[in-house]
Amino acid sequence: MNNKIRILLPLLLAVAFAGGMLLQRQFTTVPRRGIQPTSKIEEILQLIRNNYVEDINIDSISNNLMLPLFEKLDPHSSYITTDNYREMIDPILGSFDGIGVQFVIQNDTIVIVQVIHGGPSEKLDIHAGDRIVSVNDSIIAGNGITNEKTIKLLKGPRGTKVKVGIKRLNVPDLLTFEITRGAIPITSVESAYMITDKIGYIAIDCFSQTTHDEFLSAVSKMKQHGLQKLIVDLRDNGGGLLYTAIDLANEFLSQGDTIVFTKGKKEPAEYFTAEGNGTCRDIDMAVLINEYSASASEIFAGAMQDNGRGTVIGRRSYGKGVVNEDFVLRDSSVVRLSTKKFYTPSGRCIQKPYNGKLSDYDRELVDRYSHGEMYDADSIHFPDSLKFTTKTGKIVYGGGGIMPDIFVALDTTTYSQFFQDITAKSIVYNYAFEFTDQNRDLLSKQENVKAIQAICNKMFSLDKVYKEADNQNIKKGKLSKSESEWEQKLFCCYVIRNVLGDNAFYELYNTDDKTILRAVELLK
Repeated sequence: MNNKIRILLPLLLAVAFAGGMLLQRQFTTVPRRGIQPTSKIEEILQLIRNNYVEDINIDSISNNLMLPLFEKLDPHSSYITTDNYREMIDPILGSFDGIGVQFVIQNDTIVIVQVIHGGPSEKLDIHAGDRIVSVNDSIIAGNGITNEKTIKLLKGPRGTKVKVGIKRLNVPDLLTFEITRGAIPITSVESAYMITDKIGYIAIDCFSQTTHDEFLSAVSKMKQHGLQKLIVDLRDNGGGLLYTAIDLANEFLSQGDTIVFTKGKKEPAEYFTAEGNGTCRDIDMAVLINEYSASASEIFAGAMQDNGRGTVIGRRSYGKGVVNEDFVLRDSSVVRLSTKKFYTPSGRCIQKPYNGKLSDYDRELVDRYSHGEMYDADSIHFPDSLKFTTKTGKIVYGGGGIMPDIFVALDTTTYSQFFQDITAKSIVYNYAFEFTDQNRDLLSKQENVKAIQAICNKMFSLDKVYKEADNQNIKKGKLSKSESEWEQKLFCCYVIRNVLGDNAFYELYNTDDKTILRAVELLK
């Protein structure tokens, strides 16, 4: 299993944001029409509506018709219901409405893992480790509370209020807070820190409305610590806003350099070029990609590669080369259509082929595994018809993703079934959370990763891991030396995340990442 996916899985399963939804970017709105049928589909639905023997929900029927209809177009065109759309675009907007906490359910109780900086809960001095036992005077602890129920109770429109009762460790009385829901930032710069005294590292989770500002802020801080070279990590970044990718690429390129161009069926090519005023034009850089880097990530990586601006390291990217536009329908549902294709500066369209079968398209990544592409760069072959030459004379290929300049194979380390069972049950994750909860006063006094790591290494007990595995009826086994060391490192990483946040988590977790180490070696 991919290391990053494996490490994040327990958190993804256990942590949820308490928040609401917003609407995305500028839309092209479909105008209202009269009731006269405009197509065969509408004519049939109207006949059913007016003549069918039973009362039925026409909207429900319409929704069910949409999936096969859009499969005939391309995999990135779709029909999206109003509720689903609002959930999808929060990360792109860079904010949502809520009380501003991350939580897990422990022993049938909501436990706050982190209080989001700048959110309503932080302003009221609510702490990590606090237990929410009541909401609006109704006891929820011990009543089968779930993530879904919690979000439903705590989310709501900005400006509305919710009253929570909190049990805090070492405080005998229940604390009551009335929280006014507000805008909660969602950061897209997942991690930013100095790897060496000259090399900085920035991981971007998606290209949202706030990414450019977040990126500039991170670079500015690292320049104060001697930043001269930079690693931009776009692995697992599924994309986002086209214009954010353009703004970010502009920071690295010289005036007049092409970033990307788009072309549609009825629209001529539109070129986007650098203005020459970027803040990172003198910084040596490398871009990290993998098979889950898509869309806006590929625009940025392609712009750096085709302009000879940076070295692309990792594995071939996903291959999503279409620009989508969202059209709002009368019921506020959305039709997302692929209206243009984008091309890298050398002229590459990196959209991978689609034969009209969504199952084949989704299976393409699996085929890469079976063909050996994840493990050997020599297994990848493109026809000469897809060959392009960059402005620096480098040969590159279109037809399905960005090929890296330096290939790094997928980690082939195998793990025992016992190790996998422990991971699946989140045993080390829960152990780290409980350890943090019991030692919060001590840990909160530590100011950096190394100090907390030293405490964790000293107090980590493999016997506790084995005991909890036995309590959860996991088939008995024994971890190898490397697996034990990995579990201890995970324990330290999780505790550090609980105390210092995601940025500090990755500062320790990335220390043995092969792709990052290859980039550091190159930049040195």
